[in-house]
Amino acid sequence: MELRAVYFEHPGSETTEATLCIARKRAEEMDIKKILVASTSGATAVRAMDVITEVEVIVVSHVTGLREADSQEFKEENRQIIESKKGVILTTAHAFGGLSAAMRNKYNTYVLGMIIADTLRVFGQGVKVACEIALMAADSGLVRTDEDVISIGGTGHGADTAILLRPVNSHNFFNLKVKEILCKPHLS
Repeated sequence: MELRAVYFEHPGSETTEATLCIARKRAEEMDIKKILVASTSGATAVRAMDVITEVEVIVVSHVTGLREADSQEFKEENRQIIESKKGVILTTAHAFGGLSAAMRNKYNTYVLGMIIADTLRVFGQGVKVACEIALMAADSGLVRTDEDVISIGGTGHGADTAILLRPVNSHNFFNLKVKEILCKPHLS
């Protein structure tokens, strides 16, 4: 089998449009039913709702309180746009963070979730994000563990990475299968 992967010259938001189009095209080719999109403020998700119209879009946001207690970074106006276009928004604890971050903050030590996250970052921040949001969506029952999905992440702002994977629940993390890397930044 020969597949085409796109490697962007730089990470970041300037690749969002291309990433969404690449994901949409592959979803059509593979009859993928759901695309996951990581979005902090909702801006990337709003754009995804315009580009990806034939597939269910599940937006995964940062957990409330990530940057500041009781604060949600996802903008309400973006939430309203996404929901009006039948998008689903998931806000839940980060699969690799959560208690691992609490241990790091209190005891200045790294535990398994942080080590896995750092290991995935070897392939780029977007790959780590795309894997993590797939776990979160599976744990929340929004994606099945017996159907492939496309998961989109990014580096900083926007989307620059799309992967086709078979999601698993977080307690089965080591069964997660990244089947295809559709696009990602070229790391130099």
